[in-house]
Amino acid sequence: MYTSCKNNFEKLSPLRNSDLDTCSRLRMLAAIRSKSIKLLLSQRLLNSCFSRTATGLHGFTLSAMTTRAIPATMQAIQVSEVGGAEKLLLARDVPVALPTPRTVLVRNHFAGVNFIDTYHRSGLYPVSLSPFTPGVEGAGIVVAVGPDVAGWKPGDRVAYITRPPTGSYAQYTVVPDGKLARIPPEMDFEAAAASMIQGMTAMSLVTLAYPVQKGDAVLVTAAAGGTGRLVAQLAAAAGAHVIGAASTREKAEVAREAGCSDVILYGEQDLASEVMRITEGRGVAAVYDGVGRATFDAGLACLQKLGFMISFGNASGKVPDFDILRLSRNNVRLMRTALWDFISTPEEFESLSSRTLAAVTGGTLKLLITGRYSLADALVAHQDLEGRRTTGKLMLQVPV
Repeated sequence: MYTSCKNNFEKLSPLRNSDLDTCSRLRMLAAIRSKSIKLLLSQRLLNSCFSRTATGLHGFTLSAMTTRAIPATMQAIQVSEVGGAEKLLLARDVPVALPTPRTVLVRNHFAGVNFIDTYHRSGLYPVSLSPFTPGVEGAGIVVAVGPDVAGWKPGDRVAYITRPPTGSYAQYTVVPDGKLARIPPEMDFEAAAASMIQGMTAMSLVTLAYPVQKGDAVLVTAAAGGTGRLVAQLAAAAGAHVIGAASTREKAEVAREAGCSDVILYGEQDLASEVMRITEGRGVAAVYDGVGRATFDAGLACLQKLGFMISFGNASGKVPDFDILRLSRNNVRLMRTALWDFISTPEEFESLSSRTLAAVTGGTLKLLITGRYSLADALVAHQDLEGRRTTGKLMLQVPV
């Protein structure tokens, strides 16, 4: 069967779409949908048979790829065994999947690098399939649309979020249609990709987890990091007195530029004591903690009555189990946030993503992209991120 189908495709490949009768087109579309023939798709075949955007009877739409064909295989980072950054391996022959119902295929231009990618790679956050492709955000062009997709078409410029095993560290990614954001005309692919996870996380923290009020005092740990910088900017724009925590003097300067009125070097100073001194003993209304193990206890200790401890990251390690009775001091409230549960519906995603992209284009959120790596150097990006050698946002440029 496999050989027979292959031979039939080779006979058809020189023909243009207009030369094929209805039965032939039906046979071709049915074959394309089969798993075995999907691996045989060649650039020659798609160039000849789908030189224009065509909607097949099986429901998916292929674009002219802006005159580029969808290849049979692609480059992608794959993880076959969890562990250190060395487990990120570049594969050059990963099959390109076609979109299924309510999904689109995006040709990536950029993928963002986030701490959660290291959690997937290390096994802290298990991924069900192996090998898998990491990466939770990207931006590019829609090149194919699956059945039952409304509002998206080939050629659209989009940013998106996703999850392994079909991550964004790849030339092509199949993305659910409810996790796509239209890129504003004035924004480029890199900025759009960089806005997704960290930008939307920051927006959710400051407007949903604990909505910052004018006059609040808040503490932001890792205030020079990719997400922390954005949290500080949004909190300051809302009228809060923002206290930042940073690990080095260089990062302290980045935090001040992001809107922190005071910055504490938590490796040299007692974090809780300094916060209480700055607030004249009142404490803070909220702590936005992306560091985890190294700052969690101090964050709890400097909350005011009914304060909010918002934990959103594990940069220094996972927070150990602790006695819930500790929350009774000042009747403080604890939340461990996950972006995905703020955007579980298409409407929630559209609301949060549109507000985030508007804040970037309007200048309220100022991105700081400090590291650009090739797709093949993803492991270097992970090493730099985990080594706490970076500020701002790290990006992977995907070959197109």
